[in-house]
Amino acid sequence: MNWIGQHMWQSWLIAAGVLTIVEIFSLDFVFLMFAVAALVAMLAALIGLPVLVQVIVAMISALALLALLRPSLLRALHRGPDLLVGPAALVGRRAHALSALSATAPGRVKIGGDEWTAIPETPEVLIPAQATLEVVAIDGAMAVVRQVSTGNED
Repeated sequence: MNWIGQHMWQSWLIAAGVLTIVEIFSLDFVFLMFAVAALVAMLAALIGLPVLVQVIVAMISALALLALLRPSLLRALHRGPDLLVGPAALVGRRAHALSALSATAPGRVKIGGDEWTAIPETPEVLIPAQATLEVVAIDGAMAVVRQVSTGNED
């Protein structure tokens, strides 16, 4: 215990290292904030402040980091595009008409490598075979599509 009192900055550094290792297993940014606060207290020890002041500096730093830095770190970590899977991932993709399609006579389209039954987005539209389409929605096992080009432009 006497060693800690004589080597306060090293003690704070060891505490920061242990807290960082604990953070690696928790991945919640709480122990990381405590580790940074221990480094701030280490700086206070290096400039010769009393132990009580070092502890107070560590506590204030930890609270400030938890309140101010941690929320923005969590937002940045969880930001990103949503992962779309299944039929929802097909919306917005290009498709090719394998046969003519209308609202009264659904046709076949190829979306990626799969064939789907499809109808036009607008009921009165007739889409010819070989047209390039865009998937607007998936309704059950039916793709709802809109024509992008006729497929005859070469």
